Amino acid sequence: MSESLIATLEPERTSVSESPAPTSAKPHVTVLTPLGGWPTIDVAELWRFRDLIYFLAWRDVKVRYKQTALGVVWAVLQPLLMMVVFTIFFDRLAGTGSDGLPYPLFACAGLLPWTFFATAITSASNSVVGSERLITKVYFPRLAVPLAAVGAAVVDFVCALALLAGAMLFYGVAPGPGFVLAPLVFGVILLSALGIGTFLAALNVAYRDFRYVVPFLIQLWMFATPALYMKATGARSAFATWLWTLNPLNNLIATFRAVVLGGPIPWGGFLLSAGLAVFVFLAGCFYFRRVEDRFADII
Repeated sequence: MSESLIATLEPERTSVSESPAPTSAKPHVTVLTPLGGWPTIDVAELWRFRDLIYFLAWRDVKVRYKQTALGVVWAVLQPLLMMVVFTIFFDRLAGTGSDGLPYPLFACAGLLPWTFFATAITSASNSVVGSERLITKVYFPRLAVPLAAVGAAVVDFVCALALLAGAMLFYGVAPGPGFVLAPLVFGVILLSALGIGTFLAALNVAYRDFRYVVPFLIQLWMFATPALYMKATGARSAFATWLWTLNPLNNLIATFRAVVLGGPIPWGGFLLSAGLAVFVFLAGCFYFRRVEDRFADII
């Protein structure tokens, strides 16, 4: 075959060279600057990272009961054992009284919100230190970490409600007319736990002593909350009454028991404790936001 015929049959070979991209367009530059003064709580940013908060909370739940024989049953067993201890020592031996209710039911209705509160504070105070690898590698709102830790404690509280329902059924006690207010009272307790937990989480990053101080303070706080183990009309001095009024959790637990089991609701103490809870929540979150920029450097 002649070279002219081959040249005719073969397709024409051309070289294509890409032209350089125009350089006239300026790149978009984002400048990150530290916030001045007291930063605000960016609720919109937290909402955008709601999936992260959910998965962090679910991770905490799974890690807590990983490789345990009873699993989530521990969420019910812990307040159940405490209820037995309270019944033996405070009812049988001390005779503190229970406002006409069966003492195991009286103690159970107080122990459930207290157990949630103590678990939430303990988990939140250690949450930032426990998420060291995550905090030092990627950006996300740091406030999501203690929020997720408290969210995991909410799961335990919901599971433990089965114990309260069983005790009410066993003793034949129907819910009081104010039962619809139970979520509101629990929401105030949740705000208190969030505020204190975020504050301690920030302090625990700089001062690791708090991991040892927090369990001791929680034990003292339990005995400083008489609504857990004695009736509201127990004999007490005027100083003790004033001191216990300053404890917001004392009024909140008494209100939770009153709305669930029926009885006079201490509206004055509840409103005072609700105001303190909102203040503690805002103060704890603002302090956390104030110092969170230094977490990655010192954690």
